[in-house]
Amino acid sequence: MRYGLIAGNGRFPLMVLEGARRAGVSLAVAAIREETDKEIEHLADRVVWVGIGQLGRMIGFFKTEGVERAIMAGQVRHVQIFSRAVPDARMLKMLLKLPRRNTDSLIGAVAEELKSEGIELIDSTHFLKDYLPEVGPLTRRAPDAREREDIEYGLEIAREMGRLNLGQTIVLRAKACVAIEAMEGTDATIRRAGELVGGRYRAFARLRRMNLSGGRLTVVKFAKPDQDMRFDVPVIGISTIETMVESGATCLCITAGKTLMFDRDEMIELANQNKIAVTAV
Repeated sequence: MRYGLIAGNGRFPLMVLEGARRAGVSLAVAAIREETDKEIEHLADRVVWVGIGQLGRMIGFFKTEGVERAIMAGQVRHVQIFSRAVPDARMLKMLLKLPRRNTDSLIGAVAEELKSEGIELIDSTHFLKDYLPEVGPLTRRAPDAREREDIEYGLEIAREMGRLNLGQTIVLRAKACVAIEAMEGTDATIRRAGELVGGRYRAFARLRRMNLSGGRLTVVKFAKPDQDMRFDVPVIGISTIETMVESGATCLCITAGKTLMFDRDEMIELANQNKIAVTAV
């Protein structure tokens, strides 16, 4: 069985390569010129660089390499796809057929294009199962009563966001929703929540007579109920905790078995040092 990797940005693709190597598997890598870390050339045996709109070139490379299964790892920014990409004929044809321009529609369409060429897009955590947390507290401090209330409320909102196919991150305070992720990513959502609570949102809360004096920000990062593990898998890491510290967040809740934890030991240690509770549900 020959495996291919479609590499986006960040550390995720590099971790997949390392996980595959531990399993004795070599990957043929299609690296996206506008997104992928150049370090990938030092880790992979076979790499081709493709433009973000060069779907035909990517599929051609996989066919030449005899790839039967492909993994998609690493984010590709929506702005790049819909505003800056110069699509080849195959990509243009696919985009014109999209009913919606959200993540599921876009990557689902790519999966269908691969399938039509005999290439199966598989679970992006295929070589990284050890990075998925089990249910329960992951830090020395578990969420307190107020944080648990925020988590429960956040999960209610998460179910609706999953149904609407929106972002994966919600930031709450005293059972009030402060920020919801759109296209900006987890860290930017947390940072925005910190800015809102520290300034304009606090003034708004006074006008509305909302009691936000107790507790600080709680972050809920969730997988959809029917999360397709082939793409858009929730990811957290050291930068998540660093952003929480900067923004005044004290609790992080993630989905057990469906959230990748980068640099897990270092991330948990940083959370412990800052008395941040991290739990998986």
